[in-house]
Amino acid sequence: MQDHRGSAAVSEPEVQRVVSEQQTIHIAGEWRPAISGATREVLDPVDATVLAVVAEGAAADTDAAVAAARAAFDGGKWPRTPVAERAALLRRTADLLDRDRERIGLLESRDAGKTLEEGRVDVDCVAAAFRYFADLAAGGSAGRVVDAGSPEVHSVVVHEPVGVCALITPWNYPLLQASWKIAPALAAGNTFVVKPSEITPLTTVALIELLVEAGLPAGVANLVTGAGDPVGARLADHPGVDLVSFTGGLTSGTKVMRAAADSVKKVALELGGKNPNVVFADACATEEDFDTAVDQALNAAFIHSGQVCSAGSRLIVEEPLRERFVAELARRADLIRLGRGTDPGVECGPLVSAAQLARTEEYVASALAEGAVLRAGGLRPEGPGYFYRPTVLDGCHRGMRVVREEVFGPVLTVETFRTEDEAVALANDTEYGLAGGVWTADPGRARRVAGRLRHGTVWINDFHPYLPQAEWGGFGKSGIGRELGPAGLAEYQEAKHVYQNLAPRPVRWFAG
Repeated sequence: MQDHRGSAAVSEPEVQRVVSEQQTIHIAGEWRPAISGATREVLDPVDATVLAVVAEGAAADTDAAVAAARAAFDGGKWPRTPVAERAALLRRTADLLDRDRERIGLLESRDAGKTLEEGRVDVDCVAAAFRYFADLAAGGSAGRVVDAGSPEVHSVVVHEPVGVCALITPWNYPLLQASWKIAPALAAGNTFVVKPSEITPLTTVALIELLVEAGLPAGVANLVTGAGDPVGARLADHPGVDLVSFTGGLTSGTKVMRAAADSVKKVALELGGKNPNVVFADACATEEDFDTAVDQALNAAFIHSGQVCSAGSRLIVEEPLRERFVAELARRADLIRLGRGTDPGVECGPLVSAAQLARTEEYVASALAEGAVLRAGGLRPEGPGYFYRPTVLDGCHRGMRVVREEVFGPVLTVETFRTEDEAVALANDTEYGLAGGVWTADPGRARRVAGRLRHGTVWINDFHPYLPQAEWGGFGKSGIGRELGPAGLAEYQEAKHVYQNLAPRPVRWFAG
């Protein structure tokens, strides 16, 4: 087992550029502290030291932010700005992200605990999302002409912005998840209030800074840093909000949905997953194939310490392959190098918080009590911070909590199957349905299994890649609605049918 605990740190100017005197609430074009004056310490998960201090907003700050977004939508220029101009602003923002890639990637690494390279890749993906939605909105703004069956009628379906959007984002991919909501919301002409996780708010603050620099009008983008309750709860039930988009846990997501029901606002929810990675023996026919499948299983389960909604945390492997595959997987898991994400050679960072570390420890303990066999990890290494060794649990079955529930930590469970039907049944035996993978050398089997899996994204002989032009979302308790792709833009639009009679005349329905 290898651990590397370095002392590299974001320089003070890098943090202060984002956090200036705890004025991290942005309302109507102005940076300000919380109305109450309250603040919150943001901790570095590597050593639990204070990374930054941010404003701790509450209901009053949230109401002010919604009022600003409402005024900017109802009376401002942004919803009526030509789509080409909105798209140009999104592209300018993407260019600024390219310019500040190192700074923001470093900040994401420090705040969320991921490696620096992961932080850099996240910035690249955010820039790509802004460019994609700029192009998508600009290319589809003319509306859809509907044939009314008469030359005297002009009928068209147009898409207009929803209004004021409440965007509530998670702690694991704070910058990326914010962009998946902010970019389409702006492309469609909406205004918004964004609430990042109180654990990892810093790169969202940085993104709002870049939107302001790109020329976004005051009041269009509003930010409230603070806890889910009261800030997120107030956004969900606020009568001035037209749509709430939430990414996070199932329990919180159901609360958001209930709160939004009273005002019948649009709701989009991405609530995580318990994602299967199905490996057939024929996928490992050669040593090269075997190496690839094991490597990809490690990547599926342990990237960002397993704190990924689409993590392949359920390995479902064909029985004849199981012992060899799991033995090699466990050996390599024990070699994963932990440490600060900015240090050379580090492959995996800490969990994001003490609470997440305790949660992971509790799941592993319950699995062992229920009969799971520990093949790798299963412990917290000595030293500061919220580190946990990548863990492989063999001999698992569907009755175990660790198999049914989302751990959101570096924990991989192993189940086995003998037939294709059994593999599909195991993979679908979950309340979630976000993503899944299938590994096989048989093209027919690949298509059959992918077609039968009840998950929003299915990878064949791969795991984790996504495309901004392809929809992302899940079945079942993984949520409702989609992000990315054309459907991701449609979430932030209302369809309106405009029917024009070019030659009006009396109907004579009533005799008079």
